[in-house]
Amino acid sequence: MLKPKLNRLLITVIALTTVACSNHGAGDGVEVKFHRFEQLLFATPAQNLQQTLISAQPEYNTDLLNIAPLDEQYMAMVQGFVADPVVSDIYAVVDSLYHDLGWVEVELTSALGRAKHLCPSINYNHFYTLITADFQDYRNRVFCDDHSLAISIDRYALPALGRYQYFGVPIYLVNLCTRDYIVADCMAAIGRANIPLPDDEMTLLDYMVAEGKTLYFLEQTLPDANDTIITRYTSQQLDWMRKNEGNVWAYLVQNQLLYETDYSQLHNLLDDAPKTNAFGDGSAPRSVAYIGWQIVRRYAKKTKTSLPDLMENTDARQILQQSSYRP
Repeated sequence: MLKPKLNRLLITVIALTTVACSNHGAGDGVEVKFHRFEQLLFATPAQNLQQTLISAQPEYNTDLLNIAPLDEQYMAMVQGFVADPVVSDIYAVVDSLYHDLGWVEVELTSALGRAKHLCPSINYNHFYTLITADFQDYRNRVFCDDHSLAISIDRYALPALGRYQYFGVPIYLVNLCTRDYIVADCMAAIGRANIPLPDDEMTLLDYMVAEGKTLYFLEQTLPDANDTIITRYTSQQLDWMRKNEGNVWAYLVQNQLLYETDYSQLHNLLDDAPKTNAFGDGSAPRSVAYIGWQIVRRYAKKTKTSLPDLMENTDARQILQQSSYRP
């Protein structure tokens, strides 16, 4: 059994892998270089852990992290977390899978280079990986601010942790917790962080267009990525979505859902799931995000809008109208 969950803000600093982006090199002035702090942390004897964190603290001066090695309570939690046998086992699995992240460096360098070329304001300087041992918090597998990004890397090791029965995570999510999605998830987090949302209460259409922008951002920055990676669909789900795009759109229009703001009625259209209940077995989840992607694609093609201007436009109704979207 796992011990009770620790405060996520404190866990965040437990098992970090720092990624530094220099201002020189490949990818339109971007070169990603990972510094493996988590390996140093778990190799450090317990009696030296506090001094190690004190020495390393300047490297983690970011709003995403909250390192406090001089705080006794904080250090007790850190030491307890690192000493926990389940956490140690998770780390061993993670390290066996991701000891060398050179391939992520290469792919992120290219993707960030394209992003910066298309949107010069996008400038990420530091990246981190961490271990939370909190597999229920699936949505926060990657999170970022304007300049830094953190990956909960243990969530991409979940298929290899079957002896823990995947910590109760449904199998349809376990199948998305692999190395194939790391770079795309990073870029999606960066995209979302740079897509402003309306000031007013969000409608379903607002959500659809915002998610559509994210998928379009991935399409532009990861041009070689398969649509199954961009959408996080299986090939069967993607095929269903392509065949049923018109049916999904008709359902939204006929049920007057585009301008609905009560998300308690909409969650099955938005959430990760094995299917969309309204469309039955074999259907794709998150179907409205796919529709939003097609709307944004058509709008961008028809209006020749630049990626920065597209991302800044929060008028979803205008984007829909000017896209002339008709599936």
